Amino acid sequence: MAGNDLVHVVDDDVEVRKSLGFLLATADFAVRLHESATAFLATATDDIDGCIVTDVRMPGIDGIEFLRQLRARGHRLPVIVMTGHADVALAVQAMKEGAADFIEKPFDDEILIDAIRSALDSRNQANAAHPQSAEINGRLSTLSERERQVLDGLVSGLPNKTIAYDLGISPRTVEIHRANVMSKMSASSLSHLVRMALIVEAKA
Repeated sequence: MAGNDLVHVVDDDVEVRKSLGFLLATADFAVRLHESATAFLATATDDIDGCIVTDVRMPGIDGIEFLRQLRARGHRLPVIVMTGHADVALAVQAMKEGAADFIEKPFDDEILIDAIRSALDSRNQANAAHPQSAEINGRLSTLSERERQVLDGLVSGLPNKTIAYDLGISPRTVEIHRANVMSKMSASSLSHLVRMALIVEAKA
């Protein structure tokens, strides 16, 4: 098996590490388990390859700081961040720090496996999505003013209830606008939507 198919699982919960290790091994990935970001960084060599799956909330170095330290050391492995449902703001921050994707727990096994395969496939094309900025801007132009306000709230990591309060509308109305935004932007997930918004932001 190519080293490119190596997945590093970084999580302080031993049961999560074991279950993810088993899942990924059955999907034909080579797996390395790390009990903390500190442990990973202590053993990471300059030529380390593959992909990292990490929890965002960990004692010591959390997922956000982990991303920063990886980049500071010049490591360019794609990183997929696992977050709790209430951690959307952290997930958005992780994307801004360079995470390839984020997945909300609990997640379907296939969603994680697909995210890993996608991250591994695109790791040599880190900027390949950027030529899409004109296309993304075209989609943005189809949003109504209210939909754009909801999008801005989502990209800021705000939960639906907070967006609803800020805009003086009901959470249900926010959900409807959010669904319209996802559809008009052709976003397959919240992380995909955030990534597109960040690409346009970077080009601004």
